[in-house]
Amino acid sequence: MRLAHHLAAASEWIRGDCVEATEFPELAQRYRVMAVPKIVINETIHFEGAYPEPAFVDQVLRAVNGGGQ
Repeated sequence: MRLAHHLAAASEWIRGDCVEATEFPELAQRYRVMAVPKIVINETIHFEGAYPEPAFVDQVLRAVNGGGQ
């Protein structure tokens, strides 16, 4: 999650939000949160767990290029 916020701080085109699933159960249900961190990019890419930085960036680029699950 820290990487998402670092990317958001570095670019006006990226936004990073952190949501506490127990405080917002409707969002946890909507995004089917089963583990944390749960990352959702442009509503098209979803993944859970701590990804290494290169894999995380690959997922961001995949979302930007229109890739889905």
